[in-house]
Amino acid sequence: MSRKRPTVADLRAMKGKRQLTMLRVLTLDEAEAAERAGVDIVSVPPELVLNPQYRDAAPSLFTMPGDNFFEIGTADDFVRWAFRLYKAGADAVYCSAGYATIKRMADDAIPVIGHVGLIPSRATWTGGFKAVGKSADTAMQVFEAVKQLEAAGAIGAEIEVVPVEVAKAISERTSLIMLSMGAGTGCDAQYLFADDILGQNRGHMPRHSKIYRNFAAEYDRLQAERVAAFSEYVADVNSGAYPEDRHIVHMEPAELRLFLDKVGRG
Repeated sequence: MSRKRPTVADLRAMKGKRQLTMLRVLTLDEAEAAERAGVDIVSVPPELVLNPQYRDAAPSLFTMPGDNFFEIGTADDFVRWAFRLYKAGADAVYCSAGYATIKRMADDAIPVIGHVGLIPSRATWTGGFKAVGKSADTAMQVFEAVKQLEAAGAIGAEIEVVPVEVAKAISERTSLIMLSMGAGTGCDAQYLFADDILGQNRGHMPRHSKIYRNFAAEYDRLQAERVAAFSEYVADVNSGAYPEDRHIVHMEPAELRLFLDKVGRG
């Protein structure tokens, strides 16, 4: 039996009732895998949801495209960008721009997900890529940011690398759907990157990530096989082993004689 794609109202109704699952996926294959695995929410690059094949691959995933705010432009640019994605099948958009931009979209009934805690595009303001909200004062700043997102009309917020106690207390005191990335189970959804789950990331692994497969090793194996196959091809050409008779076509002898006569007269 196929699943029904949740609406914003559905997600709000589920707040506090169960942990939702959320992934950042980058390809149609990953989106299809998330669909088949029963994932609830996905974050995707905008170009993925604009792909006409996307909804065939992921019919029931609540889908949230997003991009760095400095790639998009003004608040009006955001509205045009968001409506284009909404028309293509997005259910909400991610926006880490200012509250005025979020309000501009929310005023036009565009479901917007904001971001609090560690925000990579603003990490310099909070001391770099580290936990945010470990003191009472900084925790209060995260809470105030959530309240400002509420006032702006956002439907939810990613809350990243915030102490679990703080994230739980905030989630209990907001109507926003809180998406936890390294902020514990007191929120409404757990959020991981597919790259980390699949072991595709060769760089730094965040504390909150969990590796379930080792795709990097498989890619290394496939690359070694690729090199070996290419090397065998080069060797076959050099030795005359390729092409064999089965790889080519021949001309009928009579036609060949006629052709050579014509070439000779030319």
